[in-house]
Amino acid sequence: MMRILLFLATNVAVLIVISVVFRLLGIDSLLLESGGIDMGALLIMAAIIGFSGSLISLFLSKTLAKRGMGVHVIEQPSNRLEQWLMQTVARQAEQAGIGMPEVGIFDSPDPNAFATGWNRNEALVAVSTGLLRHMREDEVEAVIGHEISHVANGDMVTLTLIQGVVNTFVVFLSRIVGHVVDRVILKNEQGYGVGYFVASIVAELMLSVLATMIVMWFSRYREYRADAGGASLTSRHQMAGALRALQRVHEPQDLPSGEFAAFGVSGRIGRGFMALFRSHPPLEKRIAALES
Repeated sequence: MMRILLFLATNVAVLIVISVVFRLLGIDSLLLESGGIDMGALLIMAAIIGFSGSLISLFLSKTLAKRGMGVHVIEQPSNRLEQWLMQTVARQAEQAGIGMPEVGIFDSPDPNAFATGWNRNEALVAVSTGLLRHMREDEVEAVIGHEISHVANGDMVTLTLIQGVVNTFVVFLSRIVGHVVDRVILKNEQGYGVGYFVASIVAELMLSVLATMIVMWFSRYREYRADAGGASLTSRHQMAGALRALQRVHEPQDLPSGEFAAFGVSGRIGRGFMALFRSHPPLEKRIAALES
């Protein structure tokens, strides 16, 4: 979930900053037309703001992941393990038909991994120290295959497009809510007042929660595809074994509340309503899908 959290946090931050700038520059006022809303202009503005947030998040994803997770990128292998990691990633990248990703290790006691990058040939694959300690080499190989499959499937780009679309509707609908509050409830007839700005910001934040559910649904869906890809790059037995190893570590107890779960191979599973915000399906379902 870590890559998704970094992506979403950057996206929301950019979305809010661009929205505020548009308001300060008076661009929102251009949407007024005889006291109503110019829907065409509003939709164009919403798309500009919405896709700007997701695209900036995409292009910054690798840099943010490196800094946020403290990833040590392997330039020249200094030991047998680093050499093996580089060779494994290189072999699987060639099998998947993508450029050689950067390979890194980040310090975390939990077994985890992630892949990120703005295109298939400019990616980063990173594994945790906990993954290397808790898993056998064949299991780590399957995890790497899972991450390489994320890159080969273009999941980050697809996520960006989905995020851009939902952002557009978040901005579009929040401006309509602000307009209704300003005109209908507060009876303001001259320009947009404070009610418009406050209501649209609150609506934007609330609608962003619903948008996150859509993004998380896609995240859960593409985990199955990445598992299948990992199995094709290694074997179904290896991929299922790696998931069982994660199950032994992750599911008996919850991770600390501030811990990123990983936009890669594992993630905590919420219950009830909170399950809608989970980036990964339950491990038992993923194992069952592989074995079926």
